[in-house]
Amino acid sequence: MSRLFAAIYDRVLAASEEAGLRAERAGLLAQARGDVVELGAGTGLNLEHYDRTAVGRLVLTEPDPHMAKRLRERVGGDPAIEVVEAGAERLPLEDDSVDTVVATLVLCTIPDPEAALREAARVLRPGGRLLALEHVRSEDAGLAKWQDRLERPWGWVAGGCHPNRNTRATLEASPLRLVETRATVMPKATPLVRPAMVAVAEV
Repeated sequence: MSRLFAAIYDRVLAASEEAGLRAERAGLLAQARGDVVELGAGTGLNLEHYDRTAVGRLVLTEPDPHMAKRLRERVGGDPAIEVVEAGAERLPLEDDSVDTVVATLVLCTIPDPEAALREAARVLRPGGRLLALEHVRSEDAGLAKWQDRLERPWGWVAGGCHPNRNTRATLEASPLRLVETRATVMPKATPLVRPAMVAVAEV
């Protein structure tokens, strides 16, 4: 299933990307500075949005080997970019070693998002930032109920995604300090994953 999901991932997101998701990515990632690690980089849809004059070392982590294969193809041998097959809960990085951690549409699938945010705090240098764009649990009780009901079957077809995760609450309970949040939507997406948020947090 993971091989198939990796193969169709870009096509599944294509309508959302064209309808505004690409612009959301671009606006968020324009803030990336210094040494950067991206959590669950997938097939590399964020690559075009990094300002390479502002970003130094760029480490893309991706635990799924099929996604990582497509990610390496998109990177194309760029010596300034390192692709690492690793989960976000155990980053192969030293303490205080990066300036920016990026998480886009990934905290919904990471098995232990709390551990991932602790790792983000660990590897960030003082003053470093987490930049996040995530779909979230709906504030509408009716839709949230459907997110709960369909969590398991949705995960089977969507690469382990949990549509009902309260990612804002997870961020607030993490060692990071939220400095900016903004509600948005996943355009052209199924209602289960349409509610979304942009967040910036600091160590």
